[in-house]
Parts: sequence; structure tokens; C-alpha cells
Amino acid sequence: MTDRTHWPEGAKQLLDRAAIQDALDAQAKRLTQRLADAKEVTVMALMTGGMIPATALARRLQLPLKLDYVHATRYRDQRTGQDLQWVRAPEAISGVVVLVDDIFDEGETMSQVKAHLLAVGADQVITVVAVIKDHARGLPRDWVDDAAMRVPDEYVFGFGMDLDGFWRQLDGIWSVP
Repeated sequence: MTDRTHWPEGAKQLLDRAAIQDALDAQAKRLTQRLADAKEVTVMALMTGGMIPATALARRLQLPLKLDYVHATRYRDQRTGQDLQWVRAPEAISGVVVLVDDIFDEGETMSQVKAHLLAVGADQVITVVAVIKDHARGLPRDWVDDAAMRVPDEYVFGFGMDLDGFWRQLDGIWSVP
């Protein structure tokens, strides 16, 4: 990162590109094995944060799959969650859905989206995140099916996660105080 225009003061890098790539390779291997017998698989990005991790993961999965997205948000470019707002919800889906998000913080968004996908026809929803945040708030940490990495209970951004709506495109993960 060379251009520090609008760079947040006190930001520190938690995970670099190489660490993220290694974690995604391992996650893809686990999921490829888990999905080996599935007849229909859809990798579904939970927008907007899930766009980058879903793409990176889908490219690593060694099986035929479909790509789709759902857009639901609680944060709306803010640092605290609110009520869930649906921007795009699939009306029908089938087979196994691999629901991919950037972070499992408290789990409320993913929980509600998973329930919706099952209600509109998914046979199974496997919840997958790039990172899981270490804390005891919200849903239990073991609720998510597969997390590639863990981060401390700090505000994090990069690799899909935003800081006030910006910096999702970074290939590392950073935190701010």
C-alpha cells in the first residue's frame, strides 16, 4: 500500500496477502471435499462484503458450480449494525448453497439470510466466511460452518470488509483502534 491518502490513523496490518491466500487455499480444500457428492452447488456472495472472498474462494473450488449473490445489510457503511435491510433476495434457489461473507462478527445478517435461502428452496446452506472475529457477542462462534481466518475483537477492514464504506479492495486485513 503506497498511497496513504485518506489512510486511517493508527491502522495496523493483521494479515498480509500471503497469509490470506494460504488460508483460502486450505478453506477451498476443505469445501471441495465436503461438496464432492453434491449435485448442484451455488456459491452465493453476501453483498457487499462477501463479493471479494466469494470470488477468491470460487476460483479455488475444484467442482462445477453456479455463482449468485444476495444483498442484505445491517451496517450501511456505518460501524454499528441496525435492522436488516434487503436489497436483493433470491426468490427461488435449489441444491447446496455456499453462502460466503467477509466476516462473522455477531452473525445476525448471515443467520437471517440463511433462513431465507432455506425458506425459498435451498436443500442445504453452508455458511462460509473469510474471517471470524474472536468475541462472545451475538451467535456462538461455532455457528458458522467454515472460517478461513480469525481476527481479534477490533474493527477490521480490507479483503471485502470496509472502513466507513472504503478500503474493501485491499489484499490484506487491517485494524483500527
